Order: sequence, then structure tokens, then C-alpha cells
Amino acid sequence: MVHSMTGYGRGQDVVDGLAVVVEIKSVNHRYYEYSSRLPRGYGFLDDKLKSYLQQRISRGKVDVFVQVHALETAGSEVVVDHALAQSYLEALRDLSQRYGVRDDVTAAALSRYPEVLTIQQAAIDEDKTWEAVRIVAEQALERFIAMRQQEGARMREDILSRGETIRQAVAAVEQRSPQTVREHMEKVETRMRELLQGVPVDEARLLNEAAVYADKVAVAEETVRLNSHLDQLAQLLDSGEAVGRKLDFLVQEMNRETNTIGSKCSDLELTRIVVDIKAEIEKIREQIQNIE
Repeated sequence: MVHSMTGYGRGQDVVDGLAVVVEIKSVNHRYYEYSSRLPRGYGFLDDKLKSYLQQRISRGKVDVFVQVHALETAGSEVVVDHALAQSYLEALRDLSQRYGVRDDVTAAALSRYPEVLTIQQAAIDEDKTWEAVRIVAEQALERFIAMRQQEGARMREDILSRGETIRQAVAAVEQRSPQTVREHMEKVETRMRELLQGVPVDEARLLNEAAVYADKVAVAEETVRLNSHLDQLAQLLDSGEAVGRKLDFLVQEMNRETNTIGSKCSDLELTRIVVDIKAEIEKIREQIQNIE
């Protein structure tokens, strides 16, 4: 099944007294690139999440956002920074004396100054926290992958449709190519008769001219390879693997064969068909840039 590299998934739950939220989003990228935003003090989750997600995600720029909140506050305590409180108090008394204002500092007022009171959380149980985050990350990951699969399915259908359009165009090239040789020979013969003015045409020379021209414009090898590439395209899309890089290489080869066909064609009709093929290949190339 084809996966897009664009996706989003969110998980939210309460696990073992921890309220956890995990969001995963990604866009296309050549490789697997991971970044995260974690609460302060939870940096130990970073490598664990990166490895965990990489088991299911092969390519893409992946951004992860995690929230963790302990519902139970047992073990937490309010800590007073007495030295800082003393500094604030002395500064306020100095202001009172210097400017002749009332000294009405209360404990409640003093406690509202920055960093005088802080909450010291209980020690984080890393194993317990990781298990809770992993459970919620699994929810987010399943939704993330489901979205990637849905987008990938649409891309697969579009690519296969364009591949069929190319196959029909290749068939038109194969049908038209021999006719261009005949038309060329008719023009050569007509021109020779005009130049020779009634002198019998050298049939052997005419046949030799036909053979040389036919060899120059023969595209059978290219059309066979192009059809083979189209078969491989369909097989890769149904392989169930991460095939983005392989598809990128395959499209390059398809474009190479098409360019060779174009260089051999002097016929306007064939040139138009080649242009149409190249347009479809370019649309496929744009699509596969977002395939994992």
C-alpha cells in the first residue's frame, strides 16, 4: 500500500495518573527527519519517541508535540526562596524610606514577586511516563498512518491512471512509426523522380535509403522499455513497501526513453504524442515526490 509523506495524527488519554497528549505531523522529505517539542524536564522521551516512530515511518519530516500533566500532585511541594524574598523586602523598604511612602509590604504581596515561591514537582518516574506516552503515541501514530494511507491511495489511483494514458500514447507511437518510414520513402521517391525527369529510379538505392532511414527512426527498443517501466510502476505501487526512491529512479528512466523517442521523431504527429507523454511523466514525478 502506498503511503503519502503528508499526515497528521493526534492521541489524548489519561494513563496511570498522567494526562498525555501526543500530536504527529509530517511533510515530504528525502529522508526521515525527526523533531519534537517536549515539556521541560521530559527530554528523556526524545530518543525513545524518535526510535519508536521510525519503526513505522521511513521517510518524511516528522514533527512531534507532547504534553504531559500529572493529575495527582502528591510529592510536590511549594519552596520559598528566602534569600530572594529578603532581597525584595530590603529593596521595598529602601524605596519606602527614600521616597517617603508607606511601608505596607505583606507576606501575600511579597509571595507574588517572581521566583519567591516555586513548586517543586515530585521526581519523574521515567519508565512510567514513557509507557504512558507510548500508549498515547500509538493512538496518534495509527491515525497518522491512516491519513497517510488515504492520501497514498488517491495518489496511487492518479499515477496508475496517468500510466495507462502513457501506455496508450506509446501504442500510438508504435502504430505511427512504420507509417512515417513509408511516407518518407514516398517523398524521397517523388523528389528523385522530379530531379531525374523520367530517368528510371534506382530501386536498390531507394531500398538502401529506406533501410538507413528506418534504422534512424526505429523506436521499438525504446517503446518496449517504456512499457516495461510502466509494468514496474504498477508493481511497485502494489508492493506494500516504501517505494518513493525507487519510483523516483523509475520515472527518470521513463523520461530518458521518451526523450530518445522524441530525438528520433521528425514527424509532427509523433512529436505531439511525445510531448503528451512527457507531460504525463512530469505529473507522475510531481506526485511521487510525496510518496514515502
